[in-house]
Amino acid sequence: MKGTVFDIQRFSVHDGPGIRTTVFMKGCPLRCRWCHNPEGLCRGLQLQFFEEKCIGCRRCGKRETLADAEKCPAEALKVCGREIYEDEIISEILKDRIFYGENGGVTFSGGECLLQADFVASVLKKVKSLGLHTAVDTSGCVAWSEIGKTLDFCDLYLYDVKCIDSSVHKEYTGADNSLILENLKKLSDTGKDIWIRVPVIPDFNNSVGEMTNIADLVKELTSVSQVTLMPYHTLGASKYRTLGMKYRYDASKKISAEELEAYRKIFIDRNLALT
Repeated sequence: MKGTVFDIQRFSVHDGPGIRTTVFMKGCPLRCRWCHNPEGLCRGLQLQFFEEKCIGCRRCGKRETLADAEKCPAEALKVCGREIYEDEIISEILKDRIFYGENGGVTFSGGECLLQADFVASVLKKVKSLGLHTAVDTSGCVAWSEIGKTLDFCDLYLYDVKCIDSSVHKEYTGADNSLILENLKKLSDTGKDIWIRVPVIPDFNNSVGEMTNIADLVKELTSVSQVTLMPYHTLGASKYRTLGMKYRYDASKKISAEELEAYRKIFIDRNLALT
C-alpha cells in the first residue's frame, strides 16, 4: 500500500508526548482561511516554485508538469509531496527510535491524515506492534468509519475544535462542524485518550462567548486529558506563493498575551488541564 506525504518531521515536540516523528499526509476536506500547511490541502503531487532561487535559465519551460522540476539546476522548482510505501515510511520512523524514550513515538498529521485512513491504519498497526506510542492529529471532518480503522492501533488523538457556531465554522473553513462534533463525542465515548487543540483565530473564534462554548463542550467529554490553545500565526503564509495560491487571511492581525490568558482562564475555571 502507498500513501502520499508532504513532509516527515523529526524531533517533533508539539505533536504528542515526548520526542516524536510526525508524518504529514497530503489532502484535506477543509479550507481554513488561516491554514499554515497549504501544501497539505491537495491530495496529489504539486509543483512548488521558489522565485528567490530562480537563476533565470528557463530550462523548466512553462513550469506546468512535475517533470519540469527535474530540469531545474537551482532547485527553484520542486515537487511538493511524494508517494511512499508502508515499509519505507516505517524504515524512516525507526531511524529516530533511539530518541523516543518512554513517551515518544510517531504522529500522523496533515492535511487530514484520515483521508488516507487505510494507509495510516496499516502503518500504525505495524508501528504499534514494535512497541512505539502512536498518535493521530485530525480535524475530525471524515466519516466515522475512517476514524474507526485506526482505533485499535492509536494511543492518542489530537483533535481540533475550532468553534461551536456551525455557520461561522462553515464560512471560515468551508464546512459546517456537525460531523466534527459528532465524531468527537463518539471518539470520547470509546475511552481513547484525546488532546483537544483550539486554534485561536482573530475575527473567527477570539471571543469570550465562543471560548466559553468550546470549554463547556470539552467539559462534557469523558476522555479528554488536556487542552491546548494555539494563537494565530502566519509562519506558513509564504508557502502560498510558492504553490501559486493566495493567502486569504489578514496577516497583520494578532492574538495578544492578555487576550490568550483570558481565554485560558475560561478553561482553567472548568478544571480542564491546559498546556
